[in-house]
Amino acid sequence: MTSSIAHAVLHIDGSFCEGGGQLLRNAVSLSALLSKPISISNVRQNRRPPGLRKQHEAGIHLAAAICSAETQGVHVESTTVDFRPGSIQLPQTLTADTGTAGSTTLLLQVALPCLFFPPSSGIPDRLPTSESEHTHDAGITCTNAPVLTLLGGTNAILAPQIDYTQSILLPFLSRHLHIAPTLVVHRRGYYPKGGGVVQCTVPAIQGPLPPVVLTTRGAVTAVRGCARVGGLPLCIAQRMAAGAHRALVASGPRVGIAAAQIGITAVRERDEDVVGGGGGVLLWAETEDGCVLGGSAVSTREKRPEVVGEEAAAELVRNLSHGGCVDEYLQDQMIIFLALAKGTSVVKVGPLTDHTRTAIHVAQLMTGAKFRIDEGTHESAIITV
Repeated sequence: MTSSIAHAVLHIDGSFCEGGGQLLRNAVSLSALLSKPISISNVRQNRRPPGLRKQHEAGIHLAAAICSAETQGVHVESTTVDFRPGSIQLPQTLTADTGTAGSTTLLLQVALPCLFFPPSSGIPDRLPTSESEHTHDAGITCTNAPVLTLLGGTNAILAPQIDYTQSILLPFLSRHLHIAPTLVVHRRGYYPKGGGVVQCTVPAIQGPLPPVVLTTRGAVTAVRGCARVGGLPLCIAQRMAAGAHRALVASGPRVGIAAAQIGITAVRERDEDVVGGGGGVLLWAETEDGCVLGGSAVSTREKRPEVVGEEAAAELVRNLSHGGCVDEYLQDQMIIFLALAKGTSVVKVGPLTDHTRTAIHVAQLMTGAKFRIDEGTHESAIITV
């Protein structure tokens, strides 16, 4: 006789749209949080090579530790993963290690949604119950907040840099969702060695997440940034900062950036605070309506430092040119939180990315939240949930 839990398993095709690691991360995170067993086939089908890599394996093991899950197929190169969560029982400390230069920020994406709601109170009702519900209070308690230690790469290619998480993602969660994890970078880890150490403290919340309404951006009031290196000379960071500044002075006026608004610092990490050698640039624009949009680039041996700075500036200008209230990376990272919020969220974004379409697909499957996308032009869209 088939068990009742077998009937409850949600089967997800991992090749949908973006078909990479994001679908896996969001599905596993929501499975752990909502106690919904899942089976994912065609894992990372649209990547070469397909299947799990070390950082995905570490992320699934982290989620499994949070919710006492039973797993199958969690090993490198696996293309099918079964995840059957138990109850969330948070220890005071948690550790996850990619074992490589795999991104610590992607590990954090798996864990964050699972850690906000205290096990003793259960998962609060936080999905929309009517179109009229727009405001709900969300209190915060820091009592016995779990401390999450992540080991791996901090400034990786093909993933948000840890600086983006600190300066853009976490302030967004604090300002708009009233949740305020703290993050400290104890050691930076660069490709190919990894070895970075990041610690995140996640206070639990009491009550539902509030909806997010962001439909007007307002004028740019400041552009800030940091060019940062470790294990390399300070002049590399200075050249990245100079390249970014020149590019913003040249192209910024068409998106409302004045030269006097730009401030970019150059930093060299202490040798004892770094493993390997590398660097990157993060720029962000602040607007009069409280929006923060970013642009970033990671240094490589093949690129002149000035080019790295120019790439970060070009990305920031592109993110400002569409008139949306969030940049292309926050666009997909916010989806899981909007799906969990109670009330109607409305956010104006730029052109919808495949990562965002994938995040919406998974959120609708897992939570039952209903998303509506109004793509008035190819330059912008309105996401309502």
